[in-house]
Amino acid sequence: MKRRVVVTGLGAITPVGLSVQEFWSSITQGKSGVDYITYFDTKEFGTKFAAELKGFNPQNYMDRKLAQRTDPFTQYALASTAEAIKDSELNLEKIDKERAGVIFGSGIGGMWTYDKQQNILFTRGGNPDRISPFFIPMLIADIAAGRISMTYGLKGPNYATISACSTSAHSIIDSVMIIQRDAADIMVTGGSEAVICPMGIGGFNAMGALSTLNEAPQKASKPFDKNRSGFVMGEGSATLVLEELEHAKARGAKIYAEITGIGMTADAHHITDPAPGGDGVVRAMRLAIKDSGMTENDIDVINAHGTSTPPNDRNETAAIKTVFGDRAYKIPVHSIKSMIGHLLGAAGAIESIASILTIKNGIIPPTINYETKDEECDLFYVPNTAVKREVNTVLSDNSGFGGHNTAIIFKKFE
Repeated sequence: MKRRVVVTGLGAITPVGLSVQEFWSSITQGKSGVDYITYFDTKEFGTKFAAELKGFNPQNYMDRKLAQRTDPFTQYALASTAEAIKDSELNLEKIDKERAGVIFGSGIGGMWTYDKQQNILFTRGGNPDRISPFFIPMLIADIAAGRISMTYGLKGPNYATISACSTSAHSIIDSVMIIQRDAADIMVTGGSEAVICPMGIGGFNAMGALSTLNEAPQKASKPFDKNRSGFVMGEGSATLVLEELEHAKARGAKIYAEITGIGMTADAHHITDPAPGGDGVVRAMRLAIKDSGMTENDIDVINAHGTSTPPNDRNETAAIKTVFGDRAYKIPVHSIKSMIGHLLGAAGAIESIASILTIKNGIIPPTINYETKDEECDLFYVPNTAVKREVNTVLSDNSGFGGHNTAIIFKKFE
């Protein structure tokens, strides 16, 4: 028997709310967090909009010195983790901190820091002495995990995953496996991203990945719609506290849901395009279902990767049809990226929180901006309005550049 893993704490910093409660309220109402970029002048950029955080002040979560010495992606990570730790009601003075770890990822890391320090170097005579001594510690993608560990004194397994848009899903999966193999009782896990900066937007524009619907930003992220034209950049962070079931029960913790199945695969196909027919997603979903001990008939909802790019949505839809057959048309499939944009390395974690709250509250958030049916994307995508129904299980899948695929199954705790 595998050790059972449950979720006991949640934290979120998102473009539609700086807490889990605000996030959930916004996405169930179909609120968009997309608007014109305010962080820098976009005059020369093909895309002039994104899903920025609104009203985030790092000094609400840390002192001024730490804020000055951390990239925004780490600030967001510390903020969402503070909420998750508080929500979990962990007594940090009583737990065995050597049995509590942190796996927290970022797809890119400190791109804002890189952008700013590069500008300092090349606009001030090319003198490398101008580079901040904190440049590397602020830049590296593992530093959020390290900072979280240091903040709470957690001395168990501690590292970062990096697998593009599957990053935080891999963080969660690794955390589950560590608890299952009895290497920890508690894992703080998730992901953070902050790349709405000149190099970030410019780089994704250069590869043609972003929507350029500048005349209607809030309509730009339209997963599975026939007129989708690219994803919308988002930013933020999401943290989950995972515990071994008996450990959670012994301290009287509230339990949001159980993680019953995990799956990971590679496309081995192309650096950015998904494998034809969503082959890697098919295998990840099947592995997760097998791992859960359930069947395809036991999945109530699919929280889709749903990026709003033509190839992803087409291949993800094909994958769902392959796995679920005719039943695919009866399963609600939805994408919250329609409202919060694509949080890249944080996508899997924030979508996991949405999946868990779907089970807890019996509400399936909508896919907004769904207006025109695509013949190749013909499932029920919960268009524009949330659906209320009892939900016992949610399968959440993610894919990333490089051909990384994940699937996680969340189940109502019984």
